[in-house]
Amino acid sequence: MPNIGPGEILVILIIALVVFGPRKLPELGKSLGAGIREFRKGTAGLKEEFEGSMREPAQSAAPAPVQTITASAVTPGVVMAKEVTPQPAQAVTPVTTEKAPEHV
Repeated sequence: MPNIGPGEILVILIIALVVFGPRKLPELGKSLGAGIREFRKGTAGLKEEFEGSMREPAQSAAPAPVQTITASAVTPGVVMAKEVTPQPAQAVTPVTTEKAPEHV
């Protein structure tokens, strides 16, 4: 990747001055600096989270605690069946899987 020298930086600054004007240039510089700062904070946070997860695999390898659930005894009783009304039988039509002859 080529290095940017002082001549190239001067040309970029002159073009930016002409395009944005002298009043907007300081505001653009501030917003660009704030954006770069936020990007660095975000990447540093991700890096710390990644490194922390790489250090903790021994702790997370332990099995999770088991929760025991006990059921109370059910007393026997009379269970009544629900009345069911008969449904009329439906006719079933057979499905054929034969292919129709191809016409040439």
